[in-house]
This record gives sequence, C-alpha cells and structure tokens, in this order.
Amino acid sequence: MKQVKSITGQDLKEMFTTATSWLEKSASDIDSLNVFPVPDGDTGTNMLLTMRSTMEEAEKAADTSISSITKAMATGALMGARGNSGVILSQFWSGLAQGLTGKETVDGHDWADALQKASEAAYKGLSNPVEGTILTVTKEAAAAAREQASENGDVVLVMEAAVSAATESVANTPTLLPVLKEAGVVDAGGQGLYTIMEGALRHLLGEAEQMQFRKPQIIASSIPLTPMAITAPEKLAVDEIPFGYCTEFLIKGQELDPDKLRKRLEKKGQSLIVVGDDTTVRVHIHTLDPGNVVHHVTSLGTMHYVSIRNMDEQHQDFLEMQKGKAPAADTAIIAIASGEGISDVFTSLGVTAIVPGGQTMNPSTKDLLHEVEESASDKIIILPNNKNIVLTAQQVQSLSKKSIRVIPSKTIPQGVAALLAFDYEADAETNASIMTEALAAVKSIEITRAVRSVKLNGLDIKKKQAIGLLDGSLVSVGDTTADVLREVLSKTELDKSEVVTIYYGADTEKSEASGISDDISTQHPDLQVEVVNGGQPHYHYIVSVE
Repeated sequence: MKQVKSITGQDLKEMFTTATSWLEKSASDIDSLNVFPVPDGDTGTNMLLTMRSTMEEAEKAADTSISSITKAMATGALMGARGNSGVILSQFWSGLAQGLTGKETVDGHDWADALQKASEAAYKGLSNPVEGTILTVTKEAAAAAREQASENGDVVLVMEAAVSAATESVANTPTLLPVLKEAGVVDAGGQGLYTIMEGALRHLLGEAEQMQFRKPQIIASSIPLTPMAITAPEKLAVDEIPFGYCTEFLIKGQELDPDKLRKRLEKKGQSLIVVGDDTTVRVHIHTLDPGNVVHHVTSLGTMHYVSIRNMDEQHQDFLEMQKGKAPAADTAIIAIASGEGISDVFTSLGVTAIVPGGQTMNPSTKDLLHEVEESASDKIIILPNNKNIVLTAQQVQSLSKKSIRVIPSKTIPQGVAALLAFDYEADAETNASIMTEALAAVKSIEITRAVRSVKLNGLDIKKKQAIGLLDGSLVSVGDTTADVLREVLSKTELDKSEVVTIYYGADTEKSEASGISDDISTQHPDLQVEVVNGGQPHYHYIVSVE
C-alpha cells in the first residue's frame, strides 16, 4: 500500500482539485437525494459551485504552504458558498484552515486534528445543528481519523479511516433523521462531503487517471427501504446560477418527431421546451454544452434562427442594471426572487435591488455581498425568501462594514408580508423586528410537480404528479395542479382569512388561475382574492393566505 508521511500545500491543492472533479461527476445524483420530490434538489450543485470557488481562490494563494493554501481555500469557499450545504462546507474549510495555521506541511496527526477543527467549526456555524446530516458525517470522519492517527500517522491511513467512517455515517443518516428514513434517501450534504473526501483520497493513492473512467458511489441507506424508496434516483442536470447557455433554434425537415426529440434532449439540460409538428420544431434548452445539443439535432434537418446566449454574462448584466436604480435611502432592502412578475411586486413594495434566485437557483455569498456593497445605503435589510438562502445571506453580515439585518423569510409570501410591515418612519433595527414578526402572519402554498416517485407523509406520490406544500410541509398530491391547489387551500381555514394572493408561474395559463380565483370568491364572498402573473419557473402556483 502506498505510504505518505506528509503532504505539501501543492499536494493538498491537487488532492482537492481532483476531489472537485470527482464531485462534479455525481452532482446531479446528489441533487436527486431530496427529501421532498420537488424540483429544487440542488445540494450537489451548491457544493460543486462552492468547491469551484474554493479551488479558484487556492490558485491565488500567497505561497504554497499548507497554511496559505487552506486559508485561501477558506476564503474562496466563504465567498462562493451557495445554499445551506455550501455554507456548511465553507465553515468546514474555515475550521480546517484554523487547524493548519502556520503549517508548511502536515502529517497524519496534523490532518486528523485539522479535521476535528473543521467539524467543530461546521457545528458552530449553525444555531440549531441537526444530527443525521453533513454535520454528523464531519464529526464521525474526524473521530475515525484521530483514532487512526493515534496508532499510525501515515496520511493515507488517516484519510482511509476518515473516508471509511464517512461511508458508514452517510448510510446511517436515515436512522438519525426520520424524514430521511421515510423518504428513502441518505443525507445529500453528507453524501457530498463523502464524495469530496473520497476524491482526495483517490488522488493520494495515485488513482487520478483511473477516476476519469469511473463514477462516484451513491451510498445506500443502512435501513432496508420499501420497493418505491429504492428506485434509482432521477438525475437532474447540474444547474448553475444562471444555467450555462440559453440555446434556441428552429429545425425544419421531414417526419420530425417532437416527442422523441424531447426525450433525447431531457438529459442534456434544463428548462427544455420542444414544440412543433413533423416538418418544423422549435427547441429551447438551458445547457452547459450547447455544441452537444446542436450536434445531436443537425442530422434531423436544417437549423434556423439559432441563438446561444451565455446566461452567466446575462446574470452579471442584470446585476449591473440594478445599479443606480435605487434612490438614496436610509435603509435599503435587497430581495432574492425569480420570475418577472414576482420581481415587479417586490420592486413596487420598495425593494431597492433584486438578486435573481430561488428554487434551483441559490445566489452565492459573493453575489449578495456585491449587491450590498453597491447599495447607496449603509443600512441593509436582506429578504432571502427561500429556506436554502437564509444561511448564505447571514454570512454576508460578517463580510461588510455596513449594518446588515437578515429577515429569515423562507417563501415569497413571507417576503411580501415582511415588506408590507415595513415602516418608513422607523429605524432599521425596529423594522427588522416588525418584519420578522410579520412572517408568522401569512401561510405559504407552493404547487409543483414531483421529480421522482416516493412515499412520504402518508402520500403515495408518482413522478410528475402535482404536489402541494403548505408552509414547507408536503400535504397533497393529485393529477392536476389546479385540483391540488384547491385541496391545499381547503386546509388553510379560508373563513378566518382576509386576503388570498395567487402568483401563477411561467408554465400556468392565466385562465386556469382566474378560474381558481373565481371559485374561491364564490365560496368565500368576503375574501379578497388577487391573481398575479408571477412568471416563476418550476412552481405552477405560489399562494399567500393572510
């Protein structure tokens, strides 16, 4: 067996460059390890983008010492952190860097101690740490590393012990977290950390070349699962913010089959639209490799009106356009939102700047920090409007000299409720308090379609069925989004409510939303019902009940 007594900063950088590539191979599979079968499983993607930022900063390190490299990696991870998993991963790197401060090289003992520091930092980064998550995996991997180091400080042996323990820990997560057990999945964040550590170990073992032809293992739960639960996870295309290239074109030919073409392109990207007939087909797709898509369809006919736009540049252009729009104000409000209509609502309610993001599109710490620093005000309120963005927003507070308050809004309706409570005559601290209190005054409904089959919360859900969530809890399943919305609404005590606002999504017809509004008004004539074209992706309806 290969022995490694110590590693240099260059060794460590190469280890985790390989680990990042290894994670990329399974990011979409990790995305699929979502408890709820909603189209926002993005843990693998968020961890991958965080690791890319981590390694980009490592290339800028002041020198090649372990201390300098890990410090740079911690900075890169923090600035590039996306979503809860990315934030926790950034805390892991911060702890690791602290544990290796002043080190030129490290042996197995140093590495084990640093892993312990990394685990402790990850736990401290959360106000309510939960076992059965990535946190448990960090703790048990670090404990195994320290035990091995006490017997033999060879770096390979220590890393092998850590990876082995991580494997068992991930498999065991459903025994610690009941919701994982019911959904039939292991913790996605834990799986991501295991994949990163395994990739680093394989590099140490000299297996980098062989890894090009292999794929990481998705760990199975240690609990025997139901037949439905052990169904192979649906793969979701890796999604960045924004997603690669928006690719559009028209195909003209003979005997074209839009349905067959749609199936062939499903795994090549997201936001896929294929419509037409046997002679003309229009295609729209967001893909990381537009060349692959174009190559695939050129044999079917002639291509016309080809448009390939870099969405990363569009995203930056959007942020630049926000500059100067907001007048100087005592307190600036920054909101995260997706969908033109929803963005317009937030702007009309006094939001200074909109950062594109939400389900499947979590902005990074750097994105939010950029908007904070561009604001004309030194007092900032941030509305994340998504449970997976709250932690990221909170990281910005320590990175800016400005006074920043994060209102922990987890849904779009909560964000709107917080804005309606804003008092223009009050100071930022008072507003933060009353806006936070306002979050409890609204019920949030989200209607989407299941991305996989699962049995959860007593519901037998099939892939592509309509599902409804009430305040984040999965409560309804059905064949149509309209029927599911009606059922969820029936659980909200409309007789005791005053206002219902229906935001219909990009894939929903206005006539359907208006029909639901009419039904509500007929049954509850005293209830004020509003219909807004939200334009949000993935979610057919987002509804606020006040």
